[in-house]
Amino acid sequence: MLKTLRSVVALRKFDWNARRRRLATCGNIDDLRRLAKRALPGGVFDYFDGAAETEWSLANNTQAFENVHLEPRVLVDVSTIDTTTTVMGQRLPYPFAFSPTGFTRIATSAGELDVAQVAARHGVPYTLSTLGTRSIEEVAAVSNGPLWYQLYVWKDRGLSRELVQRAKAAGYKAIMVTVDTAVFGRRERDVRRGFTLPPKIGLETFVDGIRHPRWTLDFLTHEPITFSAVSGRGDVDGSTAITLSDYVNSQFDASLSWRDLEWVRSESGLPIMLKGIQTVADAKQAVGEGVDCIALSNHGGRQYDGSPAPIELLPAVMDAVGGNIEVLVDGGVRRGADVVKACALGARAVMFGRPYLYGLGAAGQLGVEWVIDYFTSGVKRTMALVGARNLAELGGRATISSTGSKSSARPS
Repeated sequence: MLKTLRSVVALRKFDWNARRRRLATCGNIDDLRRLAKRALPGGVFDYFDGAAETEWSLANNTQAFENVHLEPRVLVDVSTIDTTTTVMGQRLPYPFAFSPTGFTRIATSAGELDVAQVAARHGVPYTLSTLGTRSIEEVAAVSNGPLWYQLYVWKDRGLSRELVQRAKAAGYKAIMVTVDTAVFGRRERDVRRGFTLPPKIGLETFVDGIRHPRWTLDFLTHEPITFSAVSGRGDVDGSTAITLSDYVNSQFDASLSWRDLEWVRSESGLPIMLKGIQTVADAKQAVGEGVDCIALSNHGGRQYDGSPAPIELLPAVMDAVGGNIEVLVDGGVRRGADVVKACALGARAVMFGRPYLYGLGAAGQLGVEWVIDYFTSGVKRTMALVGARNLAELGGRATISSTGSKSSARPS
């Protein structure tokens, strides 16, 4: 009996790193999200996690992937899996990139630096937001990986010119123009909380801070948070608490149109990606305007609540534009299988933001590492299980059904 017990009982080696212990309990992104929700103050978590109005588009983005089905092939030698792809002339080891996210330093004091360093270690493109809280140059200094710069076009065109030229000088390889923010979407979680950036320290936040001492200490013992791309410009740098909707509506250029894209290209001298395409008509117009790449995206459901899920739009866009432009999918990606499904329907790659923000909020750089490992292993495993040795072999292997569960809101 003792011999039998010794053969089946083995104590797992204790990990003294509490963050690694917590991450070891995560089976998927939803588990990581729950860790982030426990680690972050309520307003901070809701800023990252929330979306517009009823949040139907947020939920639909993810659930739409359930309707995509891959055709498995068997007796294929999948001992070697090639996950590489090319986006805007850059060869990438995996078909995914990190989307731009604003005000990342409210998760950790290092913010974008934490994320960019992890992305660089794996060759994953990192996109710095115009509303980032580490500067163009700071991020470039810690990253030797692919960097893209996301541009919101300001009413002050001189400021926009300065930003894209700084990005080029710092070694960024593409400009991502976000085109779905003519006005700011109504994010009702933020409205209910009266949430500002940076978070104000009042009675409610003081109580929440006591419940999240690690975050509070990190927040209070580091330099003030601003929009670092425009640091020092007191009218636009976010150095005082602001309501983001008021800020965007007052500073960003609502008159932005197709005729302005050539101006962006000429000022930056870099390839241009449009993020926020939501119709076949706009995808076709992007081809006609000579845009290098488009990202089908509804801003993670944070702008128009009712917009189509990007993965649902992808087949029609591919039929319309064919090989005339590179197409990415941004929104709802939560598994390696989702990445593979998008590639099977014709996308060059996908982008995601919330998953790495959950990782950052839950466990800093270790959490972001967990996210990359989760996606890379998921992509390889799914490709092996469906018998695809490279991304090209996925072509024609995906179908979309018309059935699937729908939800009106994100679960708590």
